[in-house]
Amino acid sequence: MRDDLFEKHCWAEIDLDAVRSNFSLIQNTVGGPVAAVVKADAYGHGAAVMAPVLEQAGAAAFAVSCLAEAKHLRRHGIRKPILILGYTDPACARELAAGCITQAVFSEEYAAALSAAAAGIGAEVHCHFKVDTGMGRIGFCARTDFSAAVAAMERCTALPGLRFTGIFQHFAVADSVTEENVAYTEEQHSLFLKVVERLKQDGISLNTVHCANSAAQMRHPEWRCDLTRAGIILYGLDPSTEVHFDGLRPPMTLKAMVTCVKELAPGQSVSYGRTFTAATPRTVATVCVGYADGYPRMLSGTQGGGVMSVHGRPAPVLGRVCMDQTLVDVTGIPGVRMGDEVTVFGPDNAALGADTADTIAEKTGTINYEIVCGIARRVPRIYLQSGAPVCIWNDLEET
Repeated sequence: MRDDLFEKHCWAEIDLDAVRSNFSLIQNTVGGPVAAVVKADAYGHGAAVMAPVLEQAGAAAFAVSCLAEAKHLRRHGIRKPILILGYTDPACARELAAGCITQAVFSEEYAAALSAAAAGIGAEVHCHFKVDTGMGRIGFCARTDFSAAVAAMERCTALPGLRFTGIFQHFAVADSVTEENVAYTEEQHSLFLKVVERLKQDGISLNTVHCANSAAQMRHPEWRCDLTRAGIILYGLDPSTEVHFDGLRPPMTLKAMVTCVKELAPGQSVSYGRTFTAATPRTVATVCVGYADGYPRMLSGTQGGGVMSVHGRPAPVLGRVCMDQTLVDVTGIPGVRMGDEVTVFGPDNAALGADTADTIAEKTGTINYEIVCGIARRVPRIYLQSGAPVCIWNDLEET
């Protein structure tokens, strides 16, 4: 990559060809319309760029977590339907209506508040019912009292200022293959269909029915209904360690620069707390990435710590990960010097014995979602097509 495009410090490269490949794989598997879930800044990949790319690739709709994310998409040219999966302050009814943004309605209390706000300004807000079939977060509690949940939804349809155009639910354990969890997922699916059928029998029009998340749509494409919601699989990562889908391509690679190389003599230590002291002569490189960039401090150099790659060779972390800098062992890697690129994590690291988003998640006791979502906004995103940069998003330059 040319040095004049941006300052090489710490940056994330996003392969747009991989994103398009993932979307094509999902769409071909499902055989129907796919909504792209781009909440959390497209899982850390940058929604301002990712959403237009996915819209061009054929995304039928978009799903986000909150109003701010929805407005962000509209500002960046997205015209397809946008669904807010979570809560929006009813006082924002005017913005929902003006932006043609669909709001999830998950309780009669919330519907009444949103209705009052919308009707009070003469606006109409499009809504999708959220049904709780077993996730236990938000939604009309069909698992607790089926009849009461259906009756509450039917009363909501009579409220002024609201127009119900769809219904959805969310699976709790579709990414698990244990016998118990497979049965639970099938129960959720059956209960959701029962709710939909009952509402239709009672004359409630539901234009868009959707129930399948990333794991469910790939494992059960026959559950596609009118739409599926693709989240983590868009970003080339499996929904869990239990479920793997061939053909996904992780588009994100986190890179940083070597800023300093020094020789460490026996008895010398590095970083805060002096948790690493050399027993033998070591060559140590300082890399300008740290926990403020989203590189977990839990990867500090103990057994099972982080492993970056330099010159195509694994470079284990030594000592504690700092806020902005991390030390790696480059002993035996010839020619490492200031200005060399380091792959902190990425798909190409897998063949080198260095870290990917999945291995970092395993080492830190979390999930791959958190690793990519956690890359800080100060880290520029460099978008590649056919291996060449086509767009740069740099929050610190833009704001």
